[in-house]
Amino acid sequence: MNAPPRPRPTLAVPWHSLRLRFVLSILLWVSLGIGAIWYSSIRLFERHVEASYHEELEVHLRELARLTRLDAEGAPKLTRPLSDPRYEEPLSGFYWQVSLPGQPPLRSESMTRGALDEGIAHSPNVVHKVLGGPTGPAITYGFTRPAPGGHVLHFVIATDQRHLDRLVRDFTRELTVWLVVLAVTLLATGIAIISFGLRPLDRLAMAISRLRSGGSARLEGRYPAEIEPLVDDLNAFIEQNTEIIARARVQAGNLAHSLRTPLAVITDEAERLAESGQAPEAAAVLLDQARRMGQQIEYQLARARSSAGARLPGTASALPEMLEPIVSAMRRLHRDRTFVLDADPQAAVVLPIDPVDLSELVSILVDNAGKWAASRVVVAVRRAAGGVEISVTDDGPGMTAAQIAEACEIGRRFDEAMPGAGLGLAIAREIARDIGATLSLAALAPPARGLCCRVLLPG
Repeated sequence: MNAPPRPRPTLAVPWHSLRLRFVLSILLWVSLGIGAIWYSSIRLFERHVEASYHEELEVHLRELARLTRLDAEGAPKLTRPLSDPRYEEPLSGFYWQVSLPGQPPLRSESMTRGALDEGIAHSPNVVHKVLGGPTGPAITYGFTRPAPGGHVLHFVIATDQRHLDRLVRDFTRELTVWLVVLAVTLLATGIAIISFGLRPLDRLAMAISRLRSGGSARLEGRYPAEIEPLVDDLNAFIEQNTEIIARARVQAGNLAHSLRTPLAVITDEAERLAESGQAPEAAAVLLDQARRMGQQIEYQLARARSSAGARLPGTASALPEMLEPIVSAMRRLHRDRTFVLDADPQAAVVLPIDPVDLSELVSILVDNAGKWAASRVVVAVRRAAGGVEISVTDDGPGMTAAQIAEACEIGRRFDEAMPGAGLGLAIAREIARDIGATLSLAALAPPARGLCCRVLLPG
């Protein structure tokens, strides 16, 4: 016998689940937070680097002005190189230029080609803008200072924009990598926290699944204080419902027993009235109505038992083990028939079905087959699409299509000489409907004779 399958949390997450809502909320919050940090950090770094560059260029510009002197011929020259050696490296992107009308301009050793626009130096106040330089766009600073003879010295210093862009680009790349790592870490941590926080709900879902599959009769396990009252209330409801169902079954049996006794008295009196010949028509009516009442009592009692059992939690039926005592009992009841139990090992399963209801359903079908069989009845259990199939096949006369259509009607009998009240298949149909199974009848194809009753059980 296979144990009931232990439910496992599914990986698929429905769109309306709490877990997905939490994950999406964390994803949104992390995205907004990391995005804001990324944007503000880059803007802040850009401003800081630009301010540093501008401050450095202005310092170098003023240093250039302090170091500039006019020689005996009136041409500008430096008393010493600038403190930053990058102005001496060819095409380094750091350049300076000193211009005096009527004299060739004095340029830094780094400016091996091109020239700086001395038009930026048009005022004693330091002015800056991005202009073209020897190696591309450059942040250019310039100002003027009076020189002897009424002339004006033009001081210009520049740094390629690419150096500033490279610093910002490198910072942006490293910042992006680290923030992506941080975002992934935060998201993974959030998912882990969500999984840990919702684990009691997963356990509750598994406990409910075990309850529905018949693996347990109540919700088992320990739960947090927020969920425990709900679990206790559900268990109390389950116990109360189980007691109500059990009491209803007992009351249904008591009602049937209490009705059978007066019904038997009425039937006996009607038979005596018929035998006396005093009122044969009235006696016939009484006997017919008593027979109908007996049928309804048996039918409604079977329905009450099956419908109650179908809703009873914690019940399970093991196949094919539960069929063995039924087949054994039918061998003793119909000694002149051969009963064979043919069970596929792959069909061994435990189904969340009340064993009392399933036993009654199969017993009705096997007993009915034993009554009509010529010599042999085969009870087979097979795996089928959508569940497990129990088939009961006999080698009797079988049924026509019209008879199969009427076979499950209450009180329908095709041979009055055959024992029974015509309720078996009607009760079997109701039990199958209550337990979620499908009952079908089919005559065997010629040259074979007989009838096959199939019950498809979900699972």
